[in-house]
Amino acid sequence: MSLNRNEKAAVITDVAAQVARSQTLALAEYRGLTVEHLNNLRKQARDKGVYLHVLKNTLARRAVAGTPFEVAAESMVGPLIYGFSEDAVAAAKVMSDFAKSNDKLVVKGGAYAGKALSADGVKALASIPSKEVLLAQLLGLMQSPVSRIARVLAAIAEQRGAGALVTEVATEVATEAAAAAEAPAAPEAAAEAAPAA
Repeated sequence: MSLNRNEKAAVITDVAAQVARSQTLALAEYRGLTVEHLNNLRKQARDKGVYLHVLKNTLARRAVAGTPFEVAAESMVGPLIYGFSEDAVAAAKVMSDFAKSNDKLVVKGGAYAGKALSADGVKALASIPSKEVLLAQLLGLMQSPVSRIARVLAAIAEQRGAGALVTEVATEVATEAAAAAEAPAAPEAAAEAAPAA
């Protein structure tokens, strides 16, 4: 079904709006995928916050013209599904993960930070842990020294026979440090810490 001029303009406007707030573009050829497979891919994309759309390549090229994603125009050939995401790895991860379980979806390329990505580049980007995983790893690293200090204090207190009071204080310090590390920052504290505009 062919689109008229107004419908094409609406598609370009919609895609351009998504492009403006995205960090990553992933392209994949979907030839041979069933409707059921495409629906599963779209559901996974929605769950990860990825804008996924089958587009005519000419419309896609117009939508990305003058943006950092224009570098991927050379890869926009054949029946493609386009994935845009605000998260730096989400689009690449959705496409790559789905391609692992379905050989009909073939990752063709993409763009990130104004650089064109090959299929291998998209897969490498997809292998980076998500923001949540990286934050959890950082939190674990930050929490580790505090916990060690509390354990050392408790061990020293036990060796010297200082009694239950020092052990209790060391345990309390460790508990409070763990709770502080796990609790998200309060909005009021974040607002107070922010410099005045």
